[in-house]
Amino acid sequence: MDRGLGAARVISSLRWKLTEVFAEDTVGLFDEVSSLLQITHEEYLNGSTTQSRVKRTEWLLTIILEKGDEACEKFLSHVKNMIPRFPALSGLSGYFPENKVKIFDELLDQLGMKARLRSKLELKDVLQIERVNVKDFHPRDLRDIPWHFLKKLMALNRTARNTDCAKSQLCTGQNLDNIENNDLFQFFNIGVENVKSYSVHPLDVLCVLLHCSDGFLQQEIVSKMSMCQFAVPLLLPAGDGVNCTFMLWAMRDLVKRWRPHSLADAKGFLEESVVDIPMPTFSFVRMGKNKLSKSKILNQVLNPAQQYHDFFIHEDLQGGNAERKISDGLVEMSWYFPSGSRSSDIYPEPIAVANLRGELESNVTQFSFLTQVSSAVFIFTENICEREYRMLSNCSNSEAKLYFIITPGPGRNVNAETLQNLKQLMTVLKLKKEDIIFKQSTDNDTVLVQNIQSVINSSLIHHKTTTLENMGERAAGLNIYVDQSLEECRHAREHALKITGEIKDVAQYKKEAMSLQGDLWKQLSKIEKEMCRMKDQGTTDAQMYRSELLRQRISIHEKQHRHSIHNSIMMFIDGIFHLSGKEKHYFLKWMKFELDCVARKKLSSLQAEYKEKINNPKNNQEEIKQLDHRISASSLGIEHFLRELGQLYEAEYSMYKEEKNHIHERQFVHLPGIAADLLLDGFPLELIDGDASNIPLQWITDVLTELDSKTGGRCRLRVITVLGVQSTGKSTLLNTMFGLQFPVASGRCTRGAFMTLIKVEENLQEELGCDFILVIDTEGLKAPELSSLEGSYEHDNELATLVVGLSDITIVNMAMENTTEMKDILQIVVHAFLRMKEVGKKPNCQFVHQNVSDVSAHEKNMRDRRKLLEHLDGMTKAAAKMENKFGITKFSDMMDYDVEKDNWYIPGLWHGVPPMAPVNFGYSENVSELKKYLTEFMKRCKAESTPPNIKDFIEWIKSLWNAVKYEKFIFSFRNSLVAEAYNKLSTQFSQWEWNFTKTVLGWLSETETAVRNQTSVQLNEEMCQSYKDDLRRVLCEGEAQMLEHVQKYFENKTENVQLIERYKEDFLKSVKFLRKELERNALNKCDEAFQIQNSKVKIENIKDEYQKSIETKVSELLERCRKMECQLSKETLEKEFDAMWKKTVSEFQVGSLKKRDISKSILQQLSNNMSNKGSEINKEISKVNSLQEFKQNTLKVNDSHIERSWYAPVVDKLFRKEDYKLSITQLSNTLIDMCKQNVGEKMNTRSDYDDSYSQGLLHLIDEKLQDTDTKKIPFTTKFELDIKMLNLARAAPLFQEMHDRFIQENDPKLSLERLKPQYLSTFQAVYQKKDMSQQKAQSFCDSILAPALTEYIYKCLGEKMVTDVVDGSDTMFNSRSFFQYSVLESLLEKEDFREYVRYISSYRGFLKDWIRQYVCEKYKKSLSLETLQKNILSSVVKKIQAFLANEKCLENNSVSELLKNLCEELKSELVISQSEINAITFENNTEVAQFAGDVRIFVEETEKRILKEAKSWSVEFALFKVTLNPVDVLLEKVIGCGKQCPFCKVPCEAGGKDHTEHKASFHRPEGLGRYRWDSNETLVIDICSTSVVSNNCFKNKDTNCEWHDYKDYKKIYPDWAIQPDDSMQASDYWKYIFNKFNEQFAAEYKAKPAALPWEWKKLSKNDALRSLKGVFNRT
Repeated sequence: MDRGLGAARVISSLRWKLTEVFAEDTVGLFDEVSSLLQITHEEYLNGSTTQSRVKRTEWLLTIILEKGDEACEKFLSHVKNMIPRFPALSGLSGYFPENKVKIFDELLDQLGMKARLRSKLELKDVLQIERVNVKDFHPRDLRDIPWHFLKKLMALNRTARNTDCAKSQLCTGQNLDNIENNDLFQFFNIGVENVKSYSVHPLDVLCVLLHCSDGFLQQEIVSKMSMCQFAVPLLLPAGDGVNCTFMLWAMRDLVKRWRPHSLADAKGFLEESVVDIPMPTFSFVRMGKNKLSKSKILNQVLNPAQQYHDFFIHEDLQGGNAERKISDGLVEMSWYFPSGSRSSDIYPEPIAVANLRGELESNVTQFSFLTQVSSAVFIFTENICEREYRMLSNCSNSEAKLYFIITPGPGRNVNAETLQNLKQLMTVLKLKKEDIIFKQSTDNDTVLVQNIQSVINSSLIHHKTTTLENMGERAAGLNIYVDQSLEECRHAREHALKITGEIKDVAQYKKEAMSLQGDLWKQLSKIEKEMCRMKDQGTTDAQMYRSELLRQRISIHEKQHRHSIHNSIMMFIDGIFHLSGKEKHYFLKWMKFELDCVARKKLSSLQAEYKEKINNPKNNQEEIKQLDHRISASSLGIEHFLRELGQLYEAEYSMYKEEKNHIHERQFVHLPGIAADLLLDGFPLELIDGDASNIPLQWITDVLTELDSKTGGRCRLRVITVLGVQSTGKSTLLNTMFGLQFPVASGRCTRGAFMTLIKVEENLQEELGCDFILVIDTEGLKAPELSSLEGSYEHDNELATLVVGLSDITIVNMAMENTTEMKDILQIVVHAFLRMKEVGKKPNCQFVHQNVSDVSAHEKNMRDRRKLLEHLDGMTKAAAKMENKFGITKFSDMMDYDVEKDNWYIPGLWHGVPPMAPVNFGYSENVSELKKYLTEFMKRCKAESTPPNIKDFIEWIKSLWNAVKYEKFIFSFRNSLVAEAYNKLSTQFSQWEWNFTKTVLGWLSETETAVRNQTSVQLNEEMCQSYKDDLRRVLCEGEAQMLEHVQKYFENKTENVQLIERYKEDFLKSVKFLRKELERNALNKCDEAFQIQNSKVKIENIKDEYQKSIETKVSELLERCRKMECQLSKETLEKEFDAMWKKTVSEFQVGSLKKRDISKSILQQLSNNMSNKGSEINKEISKVNSLQEFKQNTLKVNDSHIERSWYAPVVDKLFRKEDYKLSITQLSNTLIDMCKQNVGEKMNTRSDYDDSYSQGLLHLIDEKLQDTDTKKIPFTTKFELDIKMLNLARAAPLFQEMHDRFIQENDPKLSLERLKPQYLSTFQAVYQKKDMSQQKAQSFCDSILAPALTEYIYKCLGEKMVTDVVDGSDTMFNSRSFFQYSVLESLLEKEDFREYVRYISSYRGFLKDWIRQYVCEKYKKSLSLETLQKNILSSVVKKIQAFLANEKCLENNSVSELLKNLCEELKSELVISQSEINAITFENNTEVAQFAGDVRIFVEETEKRILKEAKSWSVEFALFKVTLNPVDVLLEKVIGCGKQCPFCKVPCEAGGKDHTEHKASFHRPEGLGRYRWDSNETLVIDICSTSVVSNNCFKNKDTNCEWHDYKDYKKIYPDWAIQPDDSMQASDYWKYIFNKFNEQFAAEYKAKPAALPWEWKKLSKNDALRSLKGVFNRT
């Protein structure tokens, strides 16, 4: 509004006061304005027909106004120059615009809101979670007051209008004794002028906030004020105090429900937006000063006798006595709505009451407006002077009836002037005597109030009604600005009306315009659930049935995609896409208002009809059910439009995914981004469509993905959900707690769940550990009007499970009067919590008991809380039994629940009887306390669990909804977050496992070496026991460390570890299992090492004796030769030495070690082992001449190996001879592999063969044949004989080689012969007096160190290779899942049919070959093997060099002592022959320092030579020679427990070895495991993950050949968890393989090719790879 118009309005509003001032000197006024405004004397005289100064003054002011805006502005600017002539003008200066603006600016500055005048406050600024709203907030500074008002108001706290700051701190803490009498006034703040005012009038605060808020926050402020029954602003004065704004838009969100007396008997009610309710308006204004509080009287006028509430602020309220600075001219409005009670209602029909703040004369525009729109205007005044009379005389044409309330004040009577003016006014205004109400000095306020109420009631008989909408039109006519005339608002309304204008019948409109969410969406939802539950499968093949369902799903998406889009939907899309940000928000608000209006009209009539039918026993239930459907179909809101967009998007995405349209053809790809913007702006987004009980998963996923993108990935969430019975105030609770806008009491019955995003203030984000709080509001469970709808209870169960699963905090809202319904709700909730416990999700649960008003409720309800806990415990026990979960017997077993802390007692929402009841103060206070507690809980939660980001939240939605669709929540729950968390722990555990194993292997290696270095004297039982004690120490430390790692991993609460809490015990048990396994193996190896070394003692003693004899003879020969007179030649010395050697050796009495025929010995062992197997077996063994006849790589299984009774004709054809042959073949291959590994381990010991070795092989085979799983295989005794014969035949030559090698290395005579060259060399050198240092040093390095070092490489290389592979294999060997992925990816890459057959049929053998090939390829392609060898050798060589270089080394008295100490130093690394050392030290009188230096030189050469030799090793040779075979170790690391799925034979991937539950990432078609249909011989295409939710049955050996339902497979295989697959993609890998090799598999398995579903044939190699990556969470 321009300044000129404002100036004219100021003159008009002050006209009567200006007239009174200027009438004192009319001529002077003319002098001032005539030249200023060019008013001629003739003009002045022509208009003035009277000599009255007042009339002349009025005429002059009229001329000024008629001159126009510019003249008015000039006049006002000149008024301050006229003060010397008219001193009374100075008293009016406060009414002028520039002064008003100054006061307004000063107040804005004091309240810290100046910046917000331009940059308006928005709703999201208020909803943001801040420190200020999570603690008790009391304003301590004027700048705190606006925020205090807003925060308290948003929380529906009626103390919001208390605008006093904390008391002045003057004299705080002073001692009264030290204060002089003169200072006492200051001490008590009495009459102290310099004490700063710490109060602002609440209406000033309200005006400031409304000026500084955008339209949407204004709406929310007005809405919350209305709930608190605060009077709301109708006309808001502008900052200059001249113009004002009609707050029509701000009041659009107000909806009232009431029962007029005309409907009281029928118990009906009306509900409507206040802007559209036609009702009489009664306005109250004040003229002149008045000691009587008008607002206080109005509060009594609106209050029934039994309750009192301050609708209007008055002077007796806190802050109400503060000076009003900017709120004069404010018109407030409140309403009275009857409840239908004739005894308590004051008025039978609704009325509006308007209250003008400030005096009438200064607010003429507002007064004029009120006289036009009101039924009656009540004017409060103490007296009426002439000026006021003149002003009131101009109201003769007022449309409103005028009433005068004369209140002369206490002890005073009405003066004569007032009575005279009243008499004249009665004539002018046509007043009756009863239109004037006198408050006598003897009357109290109650009498006055009753009089006013009586007048209002009498006026209702013939009253004028109008709506706020109509008032807006009148306001515009008076040049009052209407807030909704803003361009953006107006344009948005036009756009919305184009859409809503088409809606005549809601149900019909939804059928036509929203067809995608109608029957098609419901059909689609039904199909998606049927794909999971397979309830109607019948006898159809499961995969074919699912394929048909998939075809139907795609067909529905095609129909949706082809469906023409209704014009209104296109306009809606255009609105949210093309309108600007503000316009879009206005558009959505207008849509909400208009749709609510349409829905209310339809629903009110339907609900009336429902009430009539439900109360009429003659009506049948079918009619009521149909009416339920009509009520459900008649709800219409923005969510339906957004739902349609979601369906459009889903259908288009489906077509894109099925490659039926291209990316550039997509029209709706931008829609998720728009929905994400709405979510960020605080609009609720539908999560679950309650009408179809389904989630548009792709739509929700992409909306949230866009949200993640728009927040830059900074969107950590904490989720709060509320559950409860319908109409118990769930939405109101959330709205009050967080200031949200979930719809309440709108009359609509929309079902489902909605989510709203609340931003956390930046400085609080780290403290809470999240960036946003996501609040989920759910429909009321057990809704009576929905109870007759199909699947109502199932829907409630699904809803509760999903939202509980998504929540960090679940609020269970319980109204005390709904105890029966609450029992059902608690049952649902308990089941939901139990399911979440099983998947590792532990939401906090808060029970909110509403409508409990007693202040001592918490104490008095202690017994009820205990009863509730007992009830919950009982339900928990029953639920656990129902879901087959044992060990859970009470509610606290599922979650942390404190019966004292986690129960809240909240009074009812309303303080009194609605609709006139305000919000209960106790309600808002208790809700605030709950909010504070939840915030503190979230702070604590930060340390215990990481909040999910958007990607995690999406995954939770997907997996939870998947579980919900399957119904079998516990056993079918599948979640990539859980899988990822499990894999991370498995990876860590695998590393801990290997570290523990490596430690024990290292100890074992050192111990074996040390034992081999022991002499017969040292080797005793005591030493053996000390080694075993040391082993147990190592084992205990390793076990304790692993257990600590596992405990800490779970305690750290990282990596979503809470999701896998239920697997913790499995991992702890696996640690103990590993310890036992390592202990058993290490003890066996340790015992074996002692046994081998003991077996060598006798031989070593003989060798020592021979060696001493030889050395004596050599010494004697040397002495004899020295005594000869002539010098002997080299040849002569050699002859003498040979003669002495032969003679000495011939004198030894012990001969060579006896050589045995190992094959005959083994055959005898076999005969003994099989002696009790029958005469036929013994006969066959007796015919065997040599085991070599049976030596072969594999056993060819024939009919004689199969027990005939197993495939007798009576047995079902499903169990075939070929299948049994395969089982036996696999068993034989397993036994061959086990025996091969066992023999290899024995060969590496370098000990002599012992009969216990062959006995051990036979025991190994017997043990395997007695295994529970093996007993199910129908093999004969003939098979047992043949497999033992084969394995012994393969072992015999190796054991013979082992025996021969032992003799060669340990025969005393042969050992002496090997030492002969050294003794000859020593003999010659001593005789010839040569320096033997270099010769002996070289001999020591070549004959002793070189073999020992080479053996050391063999001993260490295997373990180093394992570590190298594990650390550098890109996590392949870090967990079984990663390894499975790598193997399957490799198979897919090669696409070799024979490889797949081996993988499926001979899993262990295939893996061993695959790992061997991987290891070989790894080391062939790089120099890493050479590096490992070099590092191993270098470590021990450095140790030798360091020892020899040490100064202590030179302190040895002899070479013999030096070498003895060196051997002691290396006893854990190298095995050094003592006889070889003796040969080196014999006659070795070399200087110690010289010998040590020479050894150091030759060691370097030896190292180079060994490395050169090692470099020539092939990988295969290295694998053959190493002591610890890395292939075997890696195989054991990844093969796990080795169990396979009982249906498709997929291997178990569970972490650890002693887990209680076997699981696999994905299963394969059972036909790949040789299953076929007995009716037609075709391979079975059913996949285990589909079968377990189908209606199919199975039978096998485990079911005693009786049919058993797949759904109950757990009864037969309780240790297997087969997760259902509804995605139709998880098993795409195996579907692709089956399709590619269908014919080959059929030929291989001697069956007919499978009839494959059509979609299997569409799969590509990329689809298979994508499926594989998805299942194993690989990117």
